[in-house]
Amino acid sequence: MHSAHRLAGDPELRAPRTIEPPAGLHAGTSVRRDALAHARAIAALAFGPTADRDFHVRYWDAATDSAGRTPARFTIRLRHPSALRAMLWPPAELRVAEAFIAGAYDVDGDLEAATALAPVMRDRLCRPRTLARLVAHVLALPAPDSARVGPRLDGSAHHTPRHSLARDGAAVRSHYDVGNDFYALWLDARMVYSCGYFTSDAATLDDAQRDKLDLLCRKLRLQPGERLLDVGCGWGALVRHAAAHYGVRATGVTLSPAQAELANARIRDAGLAASVDVCVCDYRELAPAEPFDKIVSVGMFEHVGRRQMPVYFRSMHRLLRPGGLFMNHGIVEAPTRHTRGWRAALRGLVWRQGSFIDRDVFPDGDLVPLALEVAAAEAAGFEVRDVESLRPHYARTLREWVRRLEARWDDAVRLTSAATARTWRLYMAASAHAFASAQIGLAQVLLGKPDATGAVRVPPTRRDLYVHS
Repeated sequence: MHSAHRLAGDPELRAPRTIEPPAGLHAGTSVRRDALAHARAIAALAFGPTADRDFHVRYWDAATDSAGRTPARFTIRLRHPSALRAMLWPPAELRVAEAFIAGAYDVDGDLEAATALAPVMRDRLCRPRTLARLVAHVLALPAPDSARVGPRLDGSAHHTPRHSLARDGAAVRSHYDVGNDFYALWLDARMVYSCGYFTSDAATLDDAQRDKLDLLCRKLRLQPGERLLDVGCGWGALVRHAAAHYGVRATGVTLSPAQAELANARIRDAGLAASVDVCVCDYRELAPAEPFDKIVSVGMFEHVGRRQMPVYFRSMHRLLRPGGLFMNHGIVEAPTRHTRGWRAALRGLVWRQGSFIDRDVFPDGDLVPLALEVAAAEAAGFEVRDVESLRPHYARTLREWVRRLEARWDDAVRLTSAATARTWRLYMAASAHAFASAQIGLAQVLLGKPDATGAVRVPPTRRDLYVHS
């Protein structure tokens, strides 16, 4: 990556206190040699034979296992003899992620490519014989202090039911209250924290986010004077765009007070306070005097929860006038062939895929397949009018975010902490790989609420979406 060397030079990470090796480790050459031998054995078990790798592994004493295949895509740099124990014992996704966040190891080069190692490690280390061999070598390394960095969800919220009003509010605040200034470092000028829409190879992130906002407005067929509700409005970019360019009256709701404060400040600065407002409110508590003409939700559906989908779509149906349109833009779980048997069960029990995002990034997030989303929407009374996948666009968006975060790395650490900046860098790089490799998807689902005659007010073709000035 463009600024991986900055991580190595960061004084806060040069010698993390959480992973200092015991003093006795430096007592003699034989001890150091033994640690290196065990570490190399662990690397072979976790990453496969050196000859098959397209990356380097550099140990704390500068010894290096060079890639067997060239060019090398990245280097895993182990900072201390305890690094692999912090990373792989027990062998679980969360341990690998949190050891990186704590600074036990670094990745120089393409972090996105490095995240592709996760399923390789999972499949190798969840074999009983390999697991038994791993134990012997890992426990021979010095024990690190705890490298756990979470959970982000505060303790009181853990005692309330998942997706209750109180817990959803706490989950959203845990992610967004990292600070507006931190997000402003690497988002576009409008501060849009969702998938962009790249209309050309030359398009910038700012271009893509502007075009995404406009695509949403065109798909909703917004008309002057209509009332628009934006559920999970973030920092208000879409409601400002819709009011300024389509003449609507827009209301945005968020569960983050920090987002609402900045959103309303930007609305005032744009001279739109008479037609746009953002408030802190849960969608389940909305009770407008009259239904909205159009509703949009961008990047919020991932937080709804599988069991809450019926409530979510019934709420949107209640808030929308007959004949109106609802655009649901969100990440979906990709269709996969679910493997069965004891090996698959062991992988799930040991590796616990998804635990990093759930614990340290988006508490209580829950992706569902597109088929379940559509079924829940139809059960609530909606009619599906259009579906479009923007999966490749999200991979490109995330790569832009990572690049911009790396370019402002020192500022990111100053505004938050080294651990927080590393958490966001890792989760966005891993997410870019997940979208690029079709592990997850992004779907824009346009839903209509038929009126008493069965009508939904949309043109008969899509031509109006793409023929515009």
